[in-house]
Amino acid sequence: MNKFFFTFDKTLKAQNLKKKFLQRYRSSSLKQANVIIVGGGDGFMLHTLKKFANHEKPFFGINCGTFGFLMNKNTFINLNERIDSAKKILLSPLEIHIKKKRSSKKLLAINELSLFRQSKQTVSLEIRLNKKILLKKLIGDGLIVSTPAGSTAYNLSVHGPILSLNSSKLAITPISAFRPRRWKGKTVNNKNIINILNLNIKKRPIAAVADNLEVRDIKKISVKISKKIKFTLLYDKNKSLEKRIRFEQLKKRK
Repeated sequence: MNKFFFTFDKTLKAQNLKKKFLQRYRSSSLKQANVIIVGGGDGFMLHTLKKFANHEKPFFGINCGTFGFLMNKNTFINLNERIDSAKKILLSPLEIHIKKKRSSKKLLAINELSLFRQSKQTVSLEIRLNKKILLKKLIGDGLIVSTPAGSTAYNLSVHGPILSLNSSKLAITPISAFRPRRWKGKTVNNKNIINILNLNIKKRPIAAVADNLEVRDIKKISVKISKKIKFTLLYDKNKSLEKRIRFEQLKKRK
């Protein structure tokens, strides 16, 4: 029998689900549980994955949000049966090292890293793969580095490529590129380290957003796939994240 640790968002829909589940299922401690049940939307799931990254437990999300791309359908079907027949998906997050003028910060991103201009001025960025220059100067509104899991989110909305989960690729996608005007971005092997330098810190300040956490006034930033951290997400049979991404790929081709 599975042992569940439950965590729910503060929204009304999530709290209603919490009442139903806790009436039917016993809540175990995080240490004793073998599955973490997450009630909320995609944003709450991203927050929860990072919060419990060190516990090495599988996550089963139940959608109480709007779209719920990372979640399972909100149906009150036997939870043990759903878990036992679930498909496992492994996700490796981005490790992000940020340098500001006087400090540094490390973040994780499961979907994407987004860089934005934080003033009326466009960004001016140099992009390197490892030590080799990929783009000497990007001028525009910003840039996205996306994992396969996040490639159907913000990355897709700015016309970036949809990546298969097993592709071992990352997408580098510009946001409203002004120069070079025809640059559409690049798909790169996830063994690369992507280094991004702000070429004009004073006049053209930029902000970095790792999924939903923002850091401002960035000097430079490096991005790579984590070799140490892997998240296990559980999905209802025949409705896995893998199939959802393939469906979005087919839609884009039409």
